[in-house]
Amino acid sequence: MSRLRLGVNIDHVATVRNARGEGYPDPVRAAEMALAAGADGITAHLREDRRHISDADIEALAVICRRRGRPLNFECAVTPEMEAIALKHLPHAACLVPERREEVTTEGGLDVVRGEGAIRPVVQRLAAAGIRVSLFIDADEAQVAASKAVGAQVVELHTGAYCQAVRERLPQAEALLRKLQAAAAQAHALGLEVHAGHGIDYETVKPVAAIPELMELNIGHFLIGEAIFIGLGPAIQRMRALMDEARSQAAA
Repeated sequence: MSRLRLGVNIDHVATVRNARGEGYPDPVRAAEMALAAGADGITAHLREDRRHISDADIEALAVICRRRGRPLNFECAVTPEMEAIALKHLPHAACLVPERREEVTTEGGLDVVRGEGAIRPVVQRLAAAGIRVSLFIDADEAQVAASKAVGAQVVELHTGAYCQAVRERLPQAEALLRKLQAAAAQAHALGLEVHAGHGIDYETVKPVAAIPELMELNIGHFLIGEAIFIGLGPAIQRMRALMDEARSQAAA
């Protein structure tokens, strides 16, 4: 079983910075620390309302990731503004996500089935510029098939519902994990690279990491929160160890 990559989302370092309207803490410094601690790449979501990551952050993150030879995963809505920013900075990957101004965080996956007509040309233009295009979707058979149809190279499965069910000890947790497993197998069979993310913590990471088709996890909020207590480097290193342990156990 292949090694599972870890992308660290540093959005909420910017959330803390912006609470004071000052320059500290610096999300770019957090990205450098994450890479030094063993992260395989950096993820950042530039929202339309700029509630955390800023345009200047994306510019600086693109520079340091390029300098270090590590991928920047640029999360963004399917809008002309965000497409233009992606085409300007040419990140390694662009993950297209749904976005509503009133939501606290991304709630649910992108509806590729209904939005196919709008999503397909954006995917094509980004891919033509050499950007690896990912779609953040729910673990749903129709959404996986539609992602392949519009030309995406990657799908990122939304793990939020599963992780929340585990934390709340809900009986549907196992069924939600099976849906993730089925969607990962379907996407892999269609030739899509499979990633996963949202809501993952130390308690939930191992069952997700054990899904053999997964190539990458993107984790942010929990790691930034845990860093308050034990430091960013140790938080990432523990997550990395749990991911590796899950892969090793699954392969045994």
